[in-house]
Amino acid sequence: MGAANTTSLWNQGVLGKKLLFTLTTGAVVKAVLILVVGLVIAKVLRKYLLSLARTTKYVWIINEDTASTLHNMVVVVALVYSLDALGVLSITVAGTSLSNILAAFLVFYFSYVLAKKSKDYIIMRSSKQKLPEVQLKAKLYYYTFVTLAFFIALNIAGLSGRLSTIVAAAGITGIVLGFASQTVVANFISGIFMYFDKPLKIGDPVEVAGYSGVVHDIRILSTRIRTWDGLLVRIPNEKLFNSDIKNLQKYPARRVDITVGIAYKEDAGRAIEVIKKTLDEMPYVLAEPEPMVFVDNLGDSSVNIAVKAWAPSEKWFDVRWQIVQKIKEALDREGIEIPFPQRVNWFAEELRVKVEKD
Repeated sequence: MGAANTTSLWNQGVLGKKLLFTLTTGAVVKAVLILVVGLVIAKVLRKYLLSLARTTKYVWIINEDTASTLHNMVVVVALVYSLDALGVLSITVAGTSLSNILAAFLVFYFSYVLAKKSKDYIIMRSSKQKLPEVQLKAKLYYYTFVTLAFFIALNIAGLSGRLSTIVAAAGITGIVLGFASQTVVANFISGIFMYFDKPLKIGDPVEVAGYSGVVHDIRILSTRIRTWDGLLVRIPNEKLFNSDIKNLQKYPARRVDITVGIAYKEDAGRAIEVIKKTLDEMPYVLAEPEPMVFVDNLGDSSVNIAVKAWAPSEKWFDVRWQIVQKIKEALDREGIEIPFPQRVNWFAEELRVKVEKD
């Protein structure tokens, strides 16, 4: 009833006077009022957001770009409804007006722009140390914001009420698509779980799903790893989530395990002292936890000494090869033999060797 009275108000008296074809004075006044109100709201909103951006800590969403984007969106939407009031956009499409469809498209477009700028702003303001985790948060925020904007746009377009009918009519197709896309859904959900579980982040050296390398990128559906030999491997998040993940740099320190074999004739205690002294002289070998050097087992050809030393995770590989090289050099200097495998062959019957003389 209220809508009918409002409509009749713009067509009464002087407002109902026709200016051109079906265009009335009331329609012109209504269009101008909508545009003016839209401009005022856009200006006030932009001014308020700019003042708020100077004091808020949420500058990743409330900033000059956000203020300009929302200002432009309000102005353009007001212009669309002004044209609709003039009857220019009164065409009916799929049971709704063209103006509603255009307004919905504009809201979704500007929301997409706002989400993208906010995502970039979050990443740009993050520190290098927190960049991998911030990138995941930014992507999650971006997809959530865009999804909400999509449903809001459907409601503005007047199509949300028809969704149930559309889904019901496409029931069989939906079931088929559901089976076809179950892998995609599983990867998406696994990606969400991976975000909250945080077993790895971009830049971590890992061993997972039979591959070893550095995490290159983490996306909603898959994770990309750059192997040590320079290959890019894409692993679906579902497979990654269900795999055993070895994060080689999750903790600040990592242990180096090496076995050194010395000849049975050598003094094992003296060899242990030489190895400990060598480790003490290496700057990247941590003093705490203290390195452990001990006789581990008696091998076929050597007395095997276990060396267990801790090093910073990011220096682990360099420390490992340096330990091997320096222990070898130290044992050589001290004249401690590192034997090679030897075998004694025993024959039940005496061998006869024929020697040919020139």
